[in-house]
Amino acid sequence: MAYLERLNERQRQAVEFGVSGTQPAPPLLVIAGAGSGKTSTLAHRVAHLLVKGADPRRILLMTFSRRAAAELTRRVERITRHALGQAHAAEALTWAGTFHGIGARILRENAALIGLNPDFTIHDREDSADLMNLVRHGLGLSKTESRFPAKGTCLAIYSRAVNAEEPLADVLRAHFPWCAAWEGELRRLFSGYVAAKQAQNVLDYDDLLLAWAQVMAEPAFAAHLGAAWDHVLIDEYQDTNRLQARILLALKPDGRGLTVVGDDAQAIYAFRAATVRNILDFPAAFAPPAHVVTLDRNYRSTAPILAAANRVIERAAERFTKDLWTERASAEKPRLVTLATEADQARFFVDEVLRNREEGMRLKDQAVLFRTSSHSGQIEVELTRRNVPFVKFGGLKFLDSAHVKDLLAILRFAQNPRDRVAGFRVLQLVPGVGPASAGRALEALAAAADPLAALARLRPPPRAGADWTALAEALPRLGSDWPAGLAQARAWYEPQLDRLHEDAEVRRADLLQLEQIAAGYPSRERFLTDLALDPPDATGGQAGVPLKDEDYLILSTIHSAKGQEWRAVHLLNVVDGCIPSDLGTGSSAEIEEERRLLYVAMTRAKDRLVLGVPQRFYVTGQARHGDRHVHAMRSRFLPRDLLDAFEVTHWCPPLAEGARGVPAPPPINVAARLRGMWS
Repeated sequence: MAYLERLNERQRQAVEFGVSGTQPAPPLLVIAGAGSGKTSTLAHRVAHLLVKGADPRRILLMTFSRRAAAELTRRVERITRHALGQAHAAEALTWAGTFHGIGARILRENAALIGLNPDFTIHDREDSADLMNLVRHGLGLSKTESRFPAKGTCLAIYSRAVNAEEPLADVLRAHFPWCAAWEGELRRLFSGYVAAKQAQNVLDYDDLLLAWAQVMAEPAFAAHLGAAWDHVLIDEYQDTNRLQARILLALKPDGRGLTVVGDDAQAIYAFRAATVRNILDFPAAFAPPAHVVTLDRNYRSTAPILAAANRVIERAAERFTKDLWTERASAEKPRLVTLATEADQARFFVDEVLRNREEGMRLKDQAVLFRTSSHSGQIEVELTRRNVPFVKFGGLKFLDSAHVKDLLAILRFAQNPRDRVAGFRVLQLVPGVGPASAGRALEALAAAADPLAALARLRPPPRAGADWTALAEALPRLGSDWPAGLAQARAWYEPQLDRLHEDAEVRRADLLQLEQIAAGYPSRERFLTDLALDPPDATGGQAGVPLKDEDYLILSTIHSAKGQEWRAVHLLNVVDGCIPSDLGTGSSAEIEEERRLLYVAMTRAKDRLVLGVPQRFYVTGQARHGDRHVHAMRSRFLPRDLLDAFEVTHWCPPLAEGARGVPAPPPINVAARLRGMWS
């Protein structure tokens, strides 16, 4: 089998395990270390199933982003063409996507059987927070004597309880202790929030998993859905939450046909309710236990970088044992550099970045990583001062910009005129329409059999004029011809854009980009669903991203850097209080996740790795002490007996020339010289 010849021995074991004819294989766990070729291995396993006769329509492949699913699908198609020849290439996978995307499709296709209206719309996080706020106001909770939690906090509490499958009291005690006194009111709020969603025929992001899991709790329906696929393959299993694991185990309770791929050492998303227990406990979920294949050959980093990373993670309290190895020899150890202050750290790192560039390493091949976004302030200032272009991940997201949200709300309101959040936003785009008049109009529409027809009959507010009438006439036409409907929505919205925003031209370019994206979707419903589930990254006009052909340095949080790699990685603030974060040391589980964060950061580096250890921080806004300097200690994850894996140095800023005994220059009148240039 020539298409498997490029795989190493462990990868080939993972690809071939249990594949014989069309019978589902026993459960398989692939522990894929950083840089070990995980994506290639998973793609080859899917292709191998197809080559051996599996029906592509009976393969379910789930990942955590649409981009990852698309890349996996492309690789599978390429491998099968190589194996079978162009004339005999396998059919495309029809069930490849994200957990939430697959969930949305299952719920919509089975809506009649599970008590849902198939025309439901999907709220993204901001829309969900707005609806939570409407319910909050309706229950009078915004008028309490002491301040009730804000809408974003309420949604975060609700989402945590749903995805972690934890009682509300436990969620409040462990993660939101400052809200614990409001448990009764929050329970009432969440009940009202669920009722409002059902009345308006909307689902939020969490419902796509929660409703799916509720359906899978019924044995007959679980068996019906599970029988639809012979093979179920899951990527990045360490990032799943309890709800996702419950869905998966209900789909394949005996594990046959089930393959999960991931790395417990890279489980860093507990703040999203992901739990490392899912992957650690996976083998024992079946009898006999799932087969485990470990991919430990790393194709990314040099041997000294891996040696240091292995030393860090080997002290984890619980893990699948593996030591990454590589054939990429190097004499250059990762560097652990102690500096006096954060400002010195910023100067040193920029010097290093520019030195690498002089040696032929592009800025794009380098990254500065940090635990939280606020840690990059000093280096951003230094890069700006020295005119070094950079991009920071993540910034303003494309769908978070007000004008894009406005246009999508118009489409959502046209599709589902009972969507109160969308309608509330759209009606207030009309001149002269405020929250009160928008609310009265929506109350009238809610009682109508045909809300859009009722909107056209409503008397517009006095100052709304022709814009109200134009909106009422446009909404019913927006779905009849896709994607022309989006162009019609934009035509109505653009005059409002000019009125609402000073930088309308920049924002107009984003709307044109949205229209181009829409052209790739077969329907309005599919377009709105996919954008709600997995939006594009950032708007070019507001995220500060240089042109594609420009070179620029990458600044990123460690969480955003997962899955990426660079030739040189510079890690800020490897000190207690930053790594681990002060907020991440409340329990042993939190400390273990902070250790994994450091490991993930280190394993992003291919050739060079530099860790900064500033000894002093300037802290502002301390309630008792005011602004002050605090001293820092090297991270507890780098104890003294581990330092031999690094080149340990101390950096001091260079002395000014005058301090070396060079005579001071004679004074000059620069102002006069500047004036003289134009005299």
